[in-house]
Amino acid sequence: MPQSRPFTGSALITGAGGFLGSKLSARLARAGLTVHATSRMERSSSDEGVRWWRLTMEDARAVEELVREIKPDVIFHLSGLANGAPDMGLVSEIFHSQVTSTVNLLTAATGAGCRRIVLAGSLEEPRGMDPEPVPASPYGAAKWAASAYARMFHRVYGTPIVIARTFMTYGPGQPEWKVIPSTIRALLDGRAPRLSHGTRHVDWIYVDDVIEGLVCCGGAPGVEGMTLDLGSGTTTTIREVVARLLALTDASIRPEFGALPERPSEDNRVADVRTTSTHLAWQPSIGLDEGLRRTVDWYRSQPSSTDPSPQRLSAAVERWT
Repeated sequence: MPQSRPFTGSALITGAGGFLGSKLSARLARAGLTVHATSRMERSSSDEGVRWWRLTMEDARAVEELVREIKPDVIFHLSGLANGAPDMGLVSEIFHSQVTSTVNLLTAATGAGCRRIVLAGSLEEPRGMDPEPVPASPYGAAKWAASAYARMFHRVYGTPIVIARTFMTYGPGQPEWKVIPSTIRALLDGRAPRLSHGTRHVDWIYVDDVIEGLVCCGGAPGVEGMTLDLGSGTTTTIREVVARLLALTDASIRPEFGALPERPSEDNRVADVRTTSTHLAWQPSIGLDEGLRRTVDWYRSQPSSTDPSPQRLSAAVERWT
């Protein structure tokens, strides 16, 4: 896949220990940029081209001090708890990790005069075209509110924000509690994957394409204030994806569809790739079959878990990036 030409200068990536953040950090470091990366955990700065900072994004003073110290040209805000479950127990935690952190970063970046702030949006946000949009989860509500604050900062304070609305990203290194890696791991271990009914139509996008889209959002001219979709422009049901994974793993196992509950009110959404391509000169280049093949090959190369339970998978993933 041809890679986008990155912007020049320095970048700050929040949540750089996560699925997207780690790959974006490596991508920008390879391009020769000075990369500053934040995580809630202490991390070594031994990675070439990446300087790690331990930071709690809900701490407004700490965020302001870091941005003022490093003076990044471009900020990618990817941190926060990403869990689309409708559990009431997640409301406060997700609100602060998504909304409070975003407001803190927007305030600090505006004061420091950063050239561009790229925020990770979500397909779970309600669409603005709905007469009375109602989020389907605490996560959807928090992402919606964070995006609204970003648009307000752009309109009122002139903050140069771009919202990259990522669709269902997958690929090597994704946490194993997500649907594609959990299904692959079960099949490779000879277990029946436990799934919902799997009838939801999903716009799947391979992680490398998303990373290139984020790079474009960081440097493309004239896109300030815009929300741009990073997706494939087509949808495929979860059942169909599982069928392709069965073929790729040569498994004769029968998936347990309906073993997990459906999430209420989740819509079928497809990315507006045409608009994104017009403004970013970007389009996805890795199709679903190729992306799934690469992902299966990667998980084949990884050691199998000795405890495949959902509880272990949930405990193993770094919930806060």
